[in-house]
Amino acid sequence: MAEQDVAFASKNQKLVGTISVPDGVALGEKRAAFMVLHGFGSTRHAGNVRGPCAMLEKLGYITLRFDMPGCGDSEGMRGHLICLDQVQATSDALTLLAEHANVDATRIGVMGSSFGAAVSVYTAGVDSRVAACVSASGWGNGETKFKGQHVEPGEYERFLAMLAEGRRHRERTGEPMMVSRYEIVPIPAHLRGHVIEKSINQMTVDTAQSMFDFRAEDVIGKIAPRPCLLLHSSVDSVTPTQQSIDMFTRAAQPTELHLFSGTDHFMFAEGNARVHHVASDWLARYFPAR
Repeated sequence: MAEQDVAFASKNQKLVGTISVPDGVALGEKRAAFMVLHGFGSTRHAGNVRGPCAMLEKLGYITLRFDMPGCGDSEGMRGHLICLDQVQATSDALTLLAEHANVDATRIGVMGSSFGAAVSVYTAGVDSRVAACVSASGWGNGETKFKGQHVEPGEYERFLAMLAEGRRHRERTGEPMMVSRYEIVPIPAHLRGHVIEKSINQMTVDTAQSMFDFRAEDVIGKIAPRPCLLLHSSVDSVTPTQQSIDMFTRAAQPTELHLFSGTDHFMFAEGNARVHHVASDWLARYFPAR
């Protein structure tokens, strides 16, 4: 496996990533490629990125994983994670990857988990250069997602109050209000081990507002006739499973939805072989590496 650290610009910010080329790719040979997007405030080194990258590389794909603006080693305000900025960053990453000597520029897919899955679907919906899309534990409607995540009595009302206070704070001070990542997206204690070192722990309320307003479900129907795969655990402790079901109802063919028992939100980092088998079979049918 040959790995190369790369940098590219998005909205005048330097973003950092890693391109991996599988062993056995001949000089000048063109392969399909994937951009693999990390989750909420994470980095390109997370298990939910490295896991699918390893699977894709074993199947013969070239991969690019990169740190989103304000995350990991990339430039940008720490914890200020704006959904549409991440969509732009993904399109700019595609431009970089398309120039690689071993990449077929017409066959570049996008895969993401959680926040990265929502960005993947949205990017594929608005950027026709994306040739295939895989969403794992994703969401399509920020408002209904948050309702499903803040379920304890009074919790959703407190979340909405936080958004309102964040808007007032910015109007008063001109600066964003900072809150804990878990005030935005609750993650049960038994899953917090997946929140790796260098993840962002303090976020702007603008981040939450951006997510609340984000509607990947509004553009998923535009992906067809390019293939799209939606993966979700049947019981997800972080992002409600209904989010992927609702996206599937708005998608056009060829789109598949698979729900898995025996796994949870971080499905590609949890070692569930069935997730990898389903994804591999789907790729072989709809978007082979060669």
